[in-house]
Amino acid sequence: MIDNAPLPRDFYARRTLTVARELIGMHLVRSYRGKQLIGRIVETEAYQGPQDLAAHSARGHTERNAVMFGPPGFAYVYLIYGMWDCVNVVTRETGTPHAVLVRALEPIANVDDKTWGPGLLCKAMHIDRRLNGADLCGETLRIEAPESRKRYKIARAPR
Repeated sequence: MIDNAPLPRDFYARRTLTVARELIGMHLVRSYRGKQLIGRIVETEAYQGPQDLAAHSARGHTERNAVMFGPPGFAYVYLIYGMWDCVNVVTRETGTPHAVLVRALEPIANVDDKTWGPGLLCKAMHIDRRLNGADLCGETLRIEAPESRKRYKIARAPR
């Protein structure tokens, strides 16, 4: 079992594109029914506030997206297409509604289902809207740096 400390809050309180890039290779860890479900983050997507028309915050503050307007280092989990949960990492400072969508994982431990795509990874990791607002610096859902971290060649593209 891997048992590292969660990334510190200041990791998330930075430029969204930087956080999105540096999340690649980190471990998403979900404590669930006495097990640690672990996946290596292999794909992310940045959403940069009201000027980003694809971001949930593009139309302002709502009950659904309220977590995006809060402090960095919290999970923004929402439902799409009436069936898939998606998990995002809130970035930047409080009041700046930016987030990074975790799009795909490579299973590391205790994950047996498909994890390519944001909905499938949430299903495999037992992440749902009950975790909306979860502190990623806590125990239930967190992101950790692996023991050793490879340097990845990262492809970047606009949406």
